[in-house]
Order: sequence, then C-alpha cells, then structure tokens
Amino acid sequence: MSSDAAEFDYLIIGQGIGGTCLAWHLHRAGKSFRIVHDSTAPSSSRVAAGIFNPLTGKKLVKTWLADELFPYASRFYQDIERQLGVKFYYEMPVFRPFRSVEEQNSYIAQTAEPGIAPYVDAAKPPLAMREYVQSELGGLTVTRSGWVDLPVFLDHSKAFFEQSGCYTEGSFELTDLEVQPQKVLWKGNVFQKVIFSRGFFEVGNGFFDWLPFAPVKGQILEIETDMPSEPYIINQGIFMLPLDKHRSKAGATYSWDPLDWATTPEAREELEGKLRLLLRGRYRVTAQLAGVRPSVKDRRPLIGVHPEQDNICIFNGLGTKGVTLAPYFADQFVAHLEHGKELNPLVNIKRYFSLYFR
Repeated sequence: MSSDAAEFDYLIIGQGIGGTCLAWHLHRAGKSFRIVHDSTAPSSSRVAAGIFNPLTGKKLVKTWLADELFPYASRFYQDIERQLGVKFYYEMPVFRPFRSVEEQNSYIAQTAEPGIAPYVDAAKPPLAMREYVQSELGGLTVTRSGWVDLPVFLDHSKAFFEQSGCYTEGSFELTDLEVQPQKVLWKGNVFQKVIFSRGFFEVGNGFFDWLPFAPVKGQILEIETDMPSEPYIINQGIFMLPLDKHRSKAGATYSWDPLDWATTPEAREELEGKLRLLLRGRYRVTAQLAGVRPSVKDRRPLIGVHPEQDNICIFNGLGTKGVTLAPYFADQFVAHLEHGKELNPLVNIKRYFSLYFR
C-alpha cells in the first residue's frame, strides 16, 4: 500500500435511495466517505414512483412504523430540499374509491380507530374527481401521503457529492476489494468499513448471498390523459400518480419470473385493463418502465454488519416502501455504527445469522 493512500471512514457501494440516504446521514455526522456507483446500470430507485402512503392494502392496514417513519422522512427530505435548492418532495392525498357498499361500510368503521383516524381526511374530494375517476360510491381520502421525485433527488444528491469529492462513477467489482481485519482496501484507498447498498444486485454478493432476498419485478406506465386530473394519488387495485394536469404514472405489476429489466406486453395489458376500469376519460401510454424491487421474505429491510467480518455491512431490502424506510433507518444505522446504538431487531440481519452459520 502506497504511503500516500487516502483514508476514509466509509465506502458506500450504490447510489440508489438507500446509498444516497446513508451518504446524507454520514455527511451530517461529519464522516469521510466515498460513494461508488455505476449510473449506466439499471436502477429500481429510478423506476419507482416514490409514493408514500400510511394506509395500504385491501384491508386498510397502517404502514409499519408509520408514526415514526413518515414524520422523519418529511423532515429529512425537506431539509435536503433546502440545502440543494430544489423541489422533489410532494405531499399529496390518496383517494381510494369504494369498490362496494361492504367496503364503504368497513372503511368508514375503521376510520374511527385511534391508529387510523389521524391519517384520514373527512372532507370530500372535489366533485371533479367523479368526472375523472369511477367512484359512484365515493371514497376515502388518506392524508400524510405523497411522493418523492426520486430521479431529481438522486441526481441533485449525486451532483452535491461529486462537488464535495465524495462520489466515484464506475462499476464495482468485488474482486477489487481487499478485506483486512481492521480495514478495507479498494483501488489504492483505505476505508474503515464498506456498506453494500445496490438493491437487487446484492443478491449475488458473496458476503450476503445467504440472506433471504425475495426480489420482485414491477412495471409501470407513464400516460397522458385528455381530461385534467386533480392533485390526488388514486389507489384502487392500481395507483395513479399525477405528475401534472395531464401526465401520470400508473402501476404497478408484481412478478417473479423472469427477474429482468425488460418491459412486457403482458404487463402493459394488465395495467391498461385496470386503468380502463378506473378512468372515465381517454388516455394514451407514453412510456413503460420495469424494475426489480429488492424485497425480503419477511418484508423488513436487511441492515447490519456481517456476522464474522465487522467492517463489511449491508443496507438493503427496502422493497416498495424505500422512500420512508431509507431515511429513518439510515439514521439508525449510522448511530449504530458510530455510537453502538441498537438497531431495531426487526431489520437487523442478526435475525438471519442462523442461515449463515448452519
């Protein structure tokens, strides 16, 4: 090793939503780091609609840790917006049209529950919604929801870290990494720890291939509508996210074979079938996108330190809720690495150490 080798606290592999949130928290903590990322590689973070929604599923279930995750994410993204001087965080209600009288009665009853009530708006959405969306029975309006324009967040964050000398563009090869007991060597530089955060691409990582990843392919459409939309995310078997009055994203599909980044006519047909049931007006498809979500069998992130090599770490498995999970658990993970604060056991990879040692 050359005597003039640069030394850093962390090497972050990947600049998706996970790696970017980690970088911001390490920056705030005053730590030295380098991000390595190949911007030509496919990225699920750039395909994702970036929606955050506290009440999900057919049974109107409150998102896990919503009371903690959502306020933290809101503060985090708005702080970064102010620092970068750019807008990418949008609060927007979710409108859920009732599909039946039974669902209407069930949802209305649930809104009285203390855990659900703070996330529901009793006011009716604009009458124009009925001209735009099939909602003869009305619907439920969910608050504290919205979306993050992930390409804008990622691109401006990348530019910031480039200007700060913290970003390296290029592909990462595991064979270039030399792990020693007290340090990690990579391309002539010395790091105290390396954190892998490449989403689906970590499935084949020899350090962590024993973890129970359950990746899922998803596809979305970008559409233009003749009828102007209202500023509501629509959720009824499919989401519709208005980008402006006439442009929206719609999705998403779920499939497990093959796990590639190619769009398919079958997915488009599935999504358009749901759109026709939801929309009253005409639309046209302008784009179709595909990505592979880094999901996990128990639907909880995979965060922590390797069971035998304490300078090898992972921050992954954020799945479909990465925009709220990433900021909150990046904060937790940095506190864990720097100050020994305990990680939430439901995300700590210690819960799977038995798979490594068997």
